[in-house]
Amino acid sequence: MQYEPTLSRAELIELATQKYFASVDRKDIEAALDCFHEEALFCVQTEFTRHAGKAAIRKMFEGFMGAYETIVHKDFTCTVDEKNGRITASFEAVLTAADGSVTRLFNTNFWRIRDGKFQEVYVYFSGANVLV
Repeated sequence: MQYEPTLSRAELIELATQKYFASVDRKDIEAALDCFHEEALFCVQTEFTRHAGKAAIRKMFEGFMGAYETIVHKDFTCTVDEKNGRITASFEAVLTAADGSVTRLFNTNFWRIRDGKFQEVYVYFSGANVLV
């Protein structure tokens, strides 16, 4: 099946950084999940973990968002393949726990888009997997 582009370069970047990561940073699970297809696959490649489907992805986000007082994703560098509905973002994640301890990660995410939503997400962490 050939991919039919549904999002422009700017829209792909907006989906990844402004819709998805901004929702995660606000701890808005519903808005973050709205970026995914029902049967989406979320893979943490550096830990060989898979979350298949929105229910599993929701559970992952509930644990992640509950573990930190604040979540900040910033300093994005995006590479876009508009023709094939792909986007990659490298960024810094700053996670602050209730006790004030801070975890800094320098990660890269790869997304495959279908019908304007994430079909597949592949995450590479610079440190420990915080998405369990």
